[in-house]
Amino acid sequence: MTPPRSGPPPVTDGPTRRIMMVNSGVGRTAAIGGLMGRDRATLADVARLAGLSKTAASMVLNGREGTRLSAEAHQRVFAAAEELGYRPNVAARSLRTRKTATIAFVSDIVATTRFAGGLIRGALDAARERDHVLLITETQGDAAFEQYAIEAMLDRQVDGVIYAAMATRRLAVPPAILGGPVVLLNATSPVQLPCVLPDDERAGAVVAETLLAQGHRERIALIGRNRQKERDPEISLAAEARLRGIRSTLAAAGVKLLVEGFCPEWLPEHGYAATRRLLGRPARPSAIICMNDRLAFGAYQALGEAGLTIPGDLSVISFDDDPIASWLRPGLSTAALPHEQMGRRAVEVLLDGDAAGPSFVPMPLRRRRSVAAPAR
Repeated sequence: MTPPRSGPPPVTDGPTRRIMMVNSGVGRTAAIGGLMGRDRATLADVARLAGLSKTAASMVLNGREGTRLSAEAHQRVFAAAEELGYRPNVAARSLRTRKTATIAFVSDIVATTRFAGGLIRGALDAARERDHVLLITETQGDAAFEQYAIEAMLDRQVDGVIYAAMATRRLAVPPAILGGPVVLLNATSPVQLPCVLPDDERAGAVVAETLLAQGHRERIALIGRNRQKERDPEISLAAEARLRGIRSTLAAAGVKLLVEGFCPEWLPEHGYAATRRLLGRPARPSAIICMNDRLAFGAYQALGEAGLTIPGDLSVISFDDDPIASWLRPGLSTAALPHEQMGRRAVEVLLDGDAAGPSFVPMPLRRRRSVAAPAR
């Protein structure tokens, strides 16, 4: 009489044998045993545990289509990889594919400013979702360090470069990064490169439309005119675009600005002074468009000192959605700079290569309580 077997039943065909080995623990023991004395699981270990060939396991883990493997086989590979803590050998894959899954993010002062840190957050999130790592450097406008930092990143064989600016402007692109994929973020260049920008012109139109919808027509004032910002794209691309959107929308409705106040800088003290000048005019405006939120902060102070309420006596609307905008009382309605969405879009354009010119990202209007119908 033949004694009962203590191990798995005998099998003869290849696929069934592989399944039974995994189910019985034989393949698992062999694969895990092979790790003894090594720190890192290999593709061969995963294949052995899954009961498949190394080529088949590689095709599954790399998402190759047309493998003709069953869904159950795919599940075995992923389960084996998870159990063994398998991570791809990036160096080896880089030699084979000439891709390192790394992106260089080079900026002037984005990383250390609270105003545009969203550019990095958005790029980081998008890179992580695409299994890429972001290498970040900030130059602080130092040309010598910029050259050193760029060379160091290129030495690491990055798959592409995102070249970013804090303020939306035209800039000169270092020649060293032009040999591979490049996307400009919050900037343009004399060199024709893909770029990602906030849609400031459309934001200007939305701001004007918001006031028109509330019934403001004859007494809309603007503060923040600045000829240097409007005429020199290396200083600003936003000023001229915002002004163009405001003027064209009002003109289409048959409305002209009551007055346009000039400011040497877009800072609170200049918003304060410009608003004081507006209040000294014979015809007081019913609404003020500020070219950015810091000007609006100064306008709030001037209106408060004059005993006027927002929006009861005057409406105020602005651009940027600076963190201070939601803390003002009442909260400031403002067209938000979509920094996180811009950072995301820059990574997408870089990796997909699907844009040759500018990609404009909408600036959503944050509707708070600073805009109402004009006082009678």
